[in-house]
Amino acid sequence: MVGTSFTRSFGILAALALVCVPALTLAQGGRVPVMAGGDSDFDACGSQGVVRGLDPHGDGFLAVRAGPGSGHAMLDKVYNGYILNLCDQRGNWLGVVYSHETMDCGVGTPWPRKQAYTGPCHSGWVYRKFVGDYAG
Repeated sequence: MVGTSFTRSFGILAALALVCVPALTLAQGGRVPVMAGGDSDFDACGSQGVVRGLDPHGDGFLAVRAGPGSGHAMLDKVYNGYILNLCDQRGNWLGVVYSHETMDCGVGTPWPRKQAYTGPCHSGWVYRKFVGDYAG
């Protein structure tokens, strides 16, 4: 009897753990939106930066992540010379909007209300150390 009760309890705990793991993973590494706008007198993304300082003999790219931290999933890669619209900041991480082509991302005009960027360009988070001033 004791063995059956223990096995049943352990099975229930294991099932609960499996249900909770995706929620914990999402909380730690889920997508954090890049926020833009919030002032009717300024562009939605107030300045631009340029990717610089990457070692061409190393991996040679700057990871664009789903949130402000290295624990978030990598969404894309940008390289030395890429121009990024700087829209948001959390600590040493910048929320950026960018295009691999020369596309207007729609953040060069005022957005009176602060909101999550949803396109047409790419958005994500990059480590500030590898982004220098460009304009703005």
